[in-house]
Amino acid sequence: MKRSEVNEIMAEADSFIRSFGFVLPPFAYWSPAQMRKERSRIDGIVDACLGWDITDFGQGKYDELGLFLFTVRNGSQADLARGGGMCYAEKIMISRRNQLSPLHRHIVKAEDIINRGGGTLALELYNSDADGNVDEKTDVTVATDGILRTQPAGDVLRLQPGESVTLMPGNWHAFWAEDKDVLIGEVSTVNDDRTDNVFRDPIGRFSAIDEDVEPTHLLVSDYDTFLS
Repeated sequence: MKRSEVNEIMAEADSFIRSFGFVLPPFAYWSPAQMRKERSRIDGIVDACLGWDITDFGQGKYDELGLFLFTVRNGSQADLARGGGMCYAEKIMISRRNQLSPLHRHIVKAEDIINRGGGTLALELYNSDADGNVDEKTDVTVATDGILRTQPAGDVLRLQPGESVTLMPGNWHAFWAEDKDVLIGEVSTVNDDRTDNVFRDPIGRFSAIDEDVEPTHLLVSDYDTFLS
């Protein structure tokens, strides 16, 4: 992805998020220079990978295959391992109309995916088989706002604004906005996007950036390069 495209997506996303009454935390609007200036105070941001996250999954076609995310809070892997403390995370995401977030599962993370507003959020769901691969045969049972729903493997679950689904580790899922753009909330156990995403197809989680202009704000994938 070009940095100019990333900057444009950030600006559009901020406006879209604000249109639903959700406001990002102040550090979201810091420049790279301010992030570097405050580096000694922001281990909680850098280590937890809080902030902007825009991905085309390394495929170079963001409008068709991509996702906007902003990690608002994220707990500690150490706390999760010992079973106490900050064991949760929260993201705000945007799925554009017919923009696919590809089929994947998590090893550790359980998550609530919430339609916060906009159009219909569609999710294609499968179980894992004994080897962790996509099980195309068994029915899938998930909780939607505490109510169990069972559907055939590969069927599409549609969530209207205000509805949510709870996905457990091993639940394969792909999702997209079906009729118009959707603001998505995610509440989960501690999030680790470097190691806890398993994709069916061999694609990347983060995007390579072509630095055609200066960044307006840093992506979480920029922290190692710009803040080291």
